[in-house]
Amino acid sequence: MNITKRLAGAVLSSTLAISVLLAGCSDSGGASEGQVGKEGQGKEETVTLKFSFWGDTIEKKTVTEALERFEKETGIQVEPMHVPADYLTKLTTMVAGNVAPDLGYLSSGAALSWGRDGKLLNLTPLMENDPDFNKEDYLDQVWYEIDPGNTIGMSTAVEGYGLMYNKQLLQEAGVELPPTEADKAWDWDTFVEYAKKLTLDDQGRNALDPNFNPDKIRQFGLQYDPYNMMAAVVSNGGNFLTEDGKGFGLAQPEAIEAIQKLADLMYVHHVSPTPLQTKNLPDTALQTKKVAMTVSGNWALQAFAEQDFNLGVGVLPRLKVSNTLLDGAPTVIFKSTKHPEEAWLLYKYMADPESVLPLIEGGLWMPLKKEWYTNPEKINKWAAGNKAHPEGYTEAFMKQTIENGIRTPGFEVKNLDKINALVTPALDLVWTGKQSAEEALRGVEPKVLPLIEGYYGR
Repeated sequence: MNITKRLAGAVLSSTLAISVLLAGCSDSGGASEGQVGKEGQGKEETVTLKFSFWGDTIEKKTVTEALERFEKETGIQVEPMHVPADYLTKLTTMVAGNVAPDLGYLSSGAALSWGRDGKLLNLTPLMENDPDFNKEDYLDQVWYEIDPGNTIGMSTAVEGYGLMYNKQLLQEAGVELPPTEADKAWDWDTFVEYAKKLTLDDQGRNALDPNFNPDKIRQFGLQYDPYNMMAAVVSNGGNFLTEDGKGFGLAQPEAIEAIQKLADLMYVHHVSPTPLQTKNLPDTALQTKKVAMTVSGNWALQAFAEQDFNLGVGVLPRLKVSNTLLDGAPTVIFKSTKHPEEAWLLYKYMADPESVLPLIEGGLWMPLKKEWYTNPEKINKWAAGNKAHPEGYTEAFMKQTIENGIRTPGFEVKNLDKINALVTPALDLVWTGKQSAEEALRGVEPKVLPLIEGYYGR
């Protein structure tokens, strides 16, 4: 999955903005401009920030170019540190060796754990002392908080989920196109019926035919990665933890029912590939007609835009209510930075959609700022009139994100990595058809309960 940067605020070329920040953070030892004094002498030394990030070739190019523009506009030097593989391992080693970058991407689990341990800078004082920054300009769902008043970052990018499909296959099967409006979202039974109609065996029989052969499927009606299950769980009234943060929400009836319905797509209805079958599907499954519909995150649009087929989009099917899942690991400033004010200026710059517009327009990211979802002029810059954002996108993804976006547990569940070390193997038994959702989740519940510590930010 890909991640984002956020950009908040206008171009940061004035020394006044930095001076204001210094007034609010004078105890942090940072410099007031792109040049800093050296050992009390008249000589000046250029401030250099290290920015760490991951991503494919397009992301590397766009981020690097944004960092170069920041240098020209502020005089603050930036050293890009692109880490395409084993990112967290390398960052962990750097933090342990006290040579961490000044700021950069971080996985949600590591960010919350390191933030709790005091390894990341609290951005709240910087935000509150910056007259050019308004937290309300950003989506409410993007913030990572350890406690009220201790904000460690924003999502690098917003990543909403939805239905994506090969329009030709649905039209040939006589299936109505998925709705793009939340109040018209397919209910689960309708969703399953259409998926069956789009699932074909080697003789061309669909899954509604009594002679359909589930052992020889040539076209799946749907590809639904069950690990993206939280939208369905919340749609059915459940959640990862209980509302009070004390109980294991996935073992409650609402969550169990939703998870079982996802497993039934594979083992009862035979409309979605099992984990083993998924390994044999190409990345071009929609284009090559191996799959008719898929549930995926916004980032998939970048790859689909480069493929030759008629892409359509719609809202996710609903169980009880319509929603979309929002993902997005954070960008953070490391506590060890010697230049917190300059790092904050770069943080804001990279949070501005204008700075990384090619990644947003190209379908990899969604913007962090609210006006890019409400201002027609801003919307036209990224969400309309290009191949990565087909007809219906502004309703199915953009509007759904603003109005019905729910965050993954990675934003706020304490001790999530240790809990998932137990939950993931239990769910594997469900996704591989070895146990029912109730057996697996009720079975692991006694081991999970001692690890539950509640929610961050509450």
